[in-house]
Amino acid sequence: MRQLVYLASARRDLNDILLYVVQTSGSFVVARRFVDVLMQQCRKMASLPPILGRPRPEIRHDIRSFAFKNYLILFRYEDDALQVVNILEGHRDILGAFRDDEI
Repeated sequence: MRQLVYLASARRDLNDILLYVVQTSGSFVVARRFVDVLMQQCRKMASLPPILGRPRPEIRHDIRSFAFKNYLILFRYEDDALQVVNILEGHRDILGAFRDDEI
């Protein structure tokens, strides 16, 4: 299994998702469970062969995406690690939301 690394931008996204789900559901427990499911999917992705996801050259040459539960997990393979760059709600403007200066 390759190492799983969350960049600061992805950690912020997870926190934003947590806060959003708390606000919409009224439950921290529900929000925490949902974020845990997202993180579990990232762990699963790190355990799979490095051919996962769709290449996203319009964002950056090394970025790939994987759709999961109305979210888009943006990641890249770096040596023996899967780096999660961002986790964005699928209806967002991905190019506008992508933080190129942080990767």
